[in-house]
Amino acid sequence: MPFQAIEPRRLYRQIADQLRALIERGEFAVGTRLPPERDLALKMGVSRPSVREALIALEVEGLVEVRMGSGIYVRARDQGHHGSVVAESPLDTILARQLIEGELAAQAALVMQAADVDGLREALDVMREEAASGNIPARGDRLFHVRIAQATDNSVLLRLVGELYDERHNPLAVQLGSHFENAESWAAAIAEHERVVAAIVAADPDGARAAMREHMARSHDRFTANWSPSDAGQPGRYKVRPRADKRTA
Repeated sequence: MPFQAIEPRRLYRQIADQLRALIERGEFAVGTRLPPERDLALKMGVSRPSVREALIALEVEGLVEVRMGSGIYVRARDQGHHGSVVAESPLDTILARQLIEGELAAQAALVMQAADVDGLREALDVMREEAASGNIPARGDRLFHVRIAQATDNSVLLRLVGELYDERHNPLAVQLGSHFENAESWAAAIAEHERVVAAIVAADPDGARAAMREHMARSHDRFTANWSPSDAGQPGRYKVRPRADKRTA
């Protein structure tokens, strides 16, 4: 009896596949504007962040164009298109980091010595220098989060934090960042990092956990900001809670 392999598909890919099929059938002609995110989310019974990721995936494919302040428009498919995007969900990655790194920050507040804190301040200095040069301060940012993980003296957690951070380089995350990362957003992120350091210096594990979780919540908020007036509405503060989407993510 022949069997077909079962491919678990992430939710954003299921949404992207449905939108792609509608576009290819001519339901949305080239040059037309897609319905607002909130409308798509309601019609499909999914969350707005999942729709956001699906639209970004279609943008990476060259099937739609994001026009900040206006909306999402269908474009003619690029002949160089090489298939659909398969990458980890950037917003799910933020949730994972919020869960893990909040606890790591709390642990760091209990065990970090003065030299370790100096290492965090050094990473912040690198972030500031990169930002002042007009660059994305990813090197200093990664160093900051990895050095907090190092405080646990656990090689598995250290590797996990590094791998989760490096997901920001996947095509979906890069495209999402291109719309929402700027000098202002990184200045806010640096200030959030400073609050994490302050709690660690104070040997306040609860404060360090809260500061790190708040940093991740604000990161989520920045990536789910409205990109057109018709999408206006509260995107919702990111909290650790059961997923609203009862599907494979």
